[in-house]
Amino acid sequence: MGPGYAGPDVGGLVLALDQGTSSSRAFLFDSEGQPLASAQLPFRQHFPQPGWVEHDPEEIWQTQLAAARLALRRARVRPRQLVAIGITNQRETTLLWDEEGHPVANAIVWQDRRTAPLCGRLRQQGVEPLFRERTGLVLDPYFSGTKVAWLLEHRPELRRLAARGRLRFGTVDCWLLYRLTGRHATDPSNASRTLLFDLHHRRWDEELLGILGVPDSLLPEVLPSCGYFGETRPELLGAPVPVTAVLGDQQAALFGQACLGPGEAKNTYGTGSFLLMNTGAQAVLAPGLIATIAWQIGQQVTYALEGSNFVSGAMVQWLRDGLGIIASSQEIEALARQVEDSGGVCVVPALTGLGSPHWDPHARGLIVGLTRGTTRAHIARATLEALACQTRDVVEAMEAGAGLHLPELRADGGAASNDLLLQLQADLLGRPVLRPQVAETTALGAALMAGLAVGLWKGLDELRALWRPQARFHPLMSPQQRERLYADWRRAVERARTWAQDEG
Repeated sequence: MGPGYAGPDVGGLVLALDQGTSSSRAFLFDSEGQPLASAQLPFRQHFPQPGWVEHDPEEIWQTQLAAARLALRRARVRPRQLVAIGITNQRETTLLWDEEGHPVANAIVWQDRRTAPLCGRLRQQGVEPLFRERTGLVLDPYFSGTKVAWLLEHRPELRRLAARGRLRFGTVDCWLLYRLTGRHATDPSNASRTLLFDLHHRRWDEELLGILGVPDSLLPEVLPSCGYFGETRPELLGAPVPVTAVLGDQQAALFGQACLGPGEAKNTYGTGSFLLMNTGAQAVLAPGLIATIAWQIGQQVTYALEGSNFVSGAMVQWLRDGLGIIASSQEIEALARQVEDSGGVCVVPALTGLGSPHWDPHARGLIVGLTRGTTRAHIARATLEALACQTRDVVEAMEAGAGLHLPELRADGGAASNDLLLQLQADLLGRPVLRPQVAETTALGAALMAGLAVGLWKGLDELRALWRPQARFHPLMSPQQRERLYADWRRAVERARTWAQDEG
């Protein structure tokens, strides 16, 4: 990657817009799948009440557009040198805007827990099996459908706007696409995260919409993940550029990690951690996990089994911002290496409840096992152990539910640069963990999908050949130590859950 890159000798450049939970990023990739330039701009997080998390939709748009322009400037690339744009995005985050493209409310972020009571009422009504069968999801505040329902219930003016056909709903990909091209569309990987989309027939479900009270006039068109979504308005980047891929961030990482066949899996360590396993042409329903559409290329749909942990990197951020024991997230590895073990300390990073396989929105984060000898280094190491333990929770549920054994795990995301974390992950899983050469697999996945759509790459085998490991981490921990540490973690999780029940 370099600011002097001019681009004329490259066979094709793809711009990936990677809109995440805490920042908007843009990456330029060449025809070898190598990053040439990037830009990243953070934006504000809003916490109006405990358990509520919001973003300003206009700030999302402006930072994403500015990041795209900055990446092009850094690479000294003219927009006409771009063959395509791919969009990847934080999923489930819910936005409403009017037909002119003006936001009518703050975005409700995927981490937001305000709809837990609504989810509870729906479960009491006995409709969770219906949602589970149709959508592959569970009734949890994580997903978009209850967020839309909450906005329409608590903002009567939005219900009136919807009745006049003037309101638009979308996840972040849909919002960016609307502002870029004027088209109200999404793809199946994002639609399948809404609680409103029939996973098997790949269409919006009228019965589920009725249960949640969401008018179908709000909904975007659903197009294949790999294909033509429209051209950007010329004034935005200096020339119209086709948008030819849209993928939710975790599905994009699965694609970027070349997990293109059934049984191949990756884990992304970002704000949360998300483990996806390719299940091929079949949607697999497994206890404690969710089924999702990975991507659609032409008429071919690929499914995935997913385990979602809501807080991973966010726990490290809390050590920095909330507890103040580190000055930057990058310091945690060096701090954790100051001690040989966590000294009996266990951390449960349930700051926004627990995701897979527990699905407990009421669980609270905790730190247990403190003594007079506990230092901040022990807490730092216990935090990294917790991130690895919650991934093992998901792997065990996935193997049991799908009847598959994962021989290795591919790792990506910001925290995957932490060697100690990946070593602990290999130790606690008892199998190798691989980190790829191109660390930005989410952006890479969107770029590869976009390039595939315009013929820059000819097929999946060509894309698979582009993937190479940068590091392999093999288990070093003894089986006895591994099982003892994991058992301590499971006991701490139960305390996090029973504490919340006692509190209630």
